[in-house]
Amino acid sequence: MPSMTVLATTAVPDHVRGALTRWMTEPAPGLYIGTLSARVRDELWRTVSASIGPGAAVLAYPDATEQGYTLLTAGERRRVPVDFGGLTLIAVQPEQPMA
Repeated sequence: MPSMTVLATTAVPDHVRGALTRWMTEPAPGLYIGTLSARVRDELWRTVSASIGPGAAVLAYPDATEQGYTLLTAGERRRVPVDFGGLTLIAVQPEQPMA
């Protein structure tokens, strides 16, 4: 059954953005929203995570969890999801000093 999916990207290659806009709407730069089947969602996520390069991406979709959704990330980010007894919490990593 299709469900609402939200995907946010930062600095991803143009071909990835093109693939996402075939299936989802981009209401703001790097923010994609759509109603996707699990198969399409998983295939898009495989494409994004395999082509992330120096960018980053976050995917959120409804799921049968305590919070009611699943959160996936790809690429280097300061905010990292951490499973805490079945709940997904966000750990903020310290900034790396500039060399």
